This record gives sequence, structure tokens and C-alpha cells, in this order.
Amino acid sequence: MQNRCLVPWTAFIEWEDTKPKKTERQFVIDPSKPLAFFAGIWTPWKGERGSQKNPRAGEHELFGFLTCEANAVVKPIHAKAMPVLLTSEADIDLWMTAEWDLAKVLQRPYPNEEMAVLPAATTTTEPLLI
Repeated sequence: MQNRCLVPWTAFIEWEDTKPKKTERQFVIDPSKPLAFFAGIWTPWKGERGSQKNPRAGEHELFGFLTCEANAVVKPIHAKAMPVLLTSEADIDLWMTAEWDLAKVLQRPYPNEEMAVLPAATTTTEPLLI
């Protein structure tokens, strides 16, 4: 429970290994659930952040998110892993309040049928359902 957080998102990007350069691919969930969350973790950190040209020294709060095995929608583009996606109030509550022994059930691929990848090089928000 300590150091857990929610990272809001409406779409996330993975890079497809195309030639001569990689292609940005956007993943979305069912349009009836426009906002979702990554199961996040955060930690305080003291040091220098930012670019070499503009470093910022001090105390910072850094975050990352939990990953799991990629589902069938993500796997063709990013086979290694996908973020843990939280969309229900019950899952969000479980992530934020439960001990790890209970919360770890959330570390599973998101259902294929509730997720889509947008066509490459598009600006539309209409998902291509797979």
C-alpha cells in the first residue's frame, strides 16, 4: 500500500519495430471507459534530474508502473510486457488499499476484447477493434 499510486491515461504508446524507423502505435480501451489508470509506484529521491543543460538538484518524487505479460493486442507490437491497467473502482481500491498478497492478482494482462490498437500514423480517436 505504501508508495502505490494511480497514473491516469486515455491511450498509451509502444513503438513497433518497423524499418527504416520505428512506428508509434497507440493502445486504447473500450470507448465507454475513456479514463483508466496504470498501477503505479512512487518513491522519493534526492539528486539531479533533468537534462545536462538544465539540471535540477533537490528532492524529487519519481514514479513508474507495474507491468505484466503482454496480451494478444499488445504482444505483436511489444512482446515483452504491457502496463497493468486498472479500469474498475474495485480494482483501483484493491490496488490502493490491499496488502500485496491480495493486490498482486491485478498483475495480469488486460482482456483482449476490451482493448484496441489504433491504425499507424493516424490522429483519429476511433479504435480499430481486434
